Amino acid sequence: MSLQAAIENRLSEGFNPSVLQVENESHQHAVPANSETHFRVVMASEAFEGKRRIARHQAVYGALSEEMNNGIHALTLHLYTPEEWQNSESGAPQSPPCMGGSKAG
Repeated sequence: MSLQAAIENRLSEGFNPSVLQVENESHQHAVPANSETHFRVVMASEAFEGKRRIARHQAVYGALSEEMNNGIHALTLHLYTPEEWQNSESGAPQSPPCMGGSKAG
């Protein structure tokens, strides 16, 4: 099973989301072809009701602890309640382009 599929399965089972998008963004980074190291997750779940952003993130990191220790280098999370998702005008923001490890600034 791919790491992306494992993430999708674990989040589906743990959060019963009404919206779940898991995108492998590894190709946008300086990693070998077909890598599974950088992911973007957009999820809406009733499990996030009444929880602040940090608690939502902690819940997802906890659910993905095995995957975090076995291959995930970067995980971008956009976590919503179903109502928040419904009220979002443009959905979750896109990930910024990779800077390629440059020290520009």
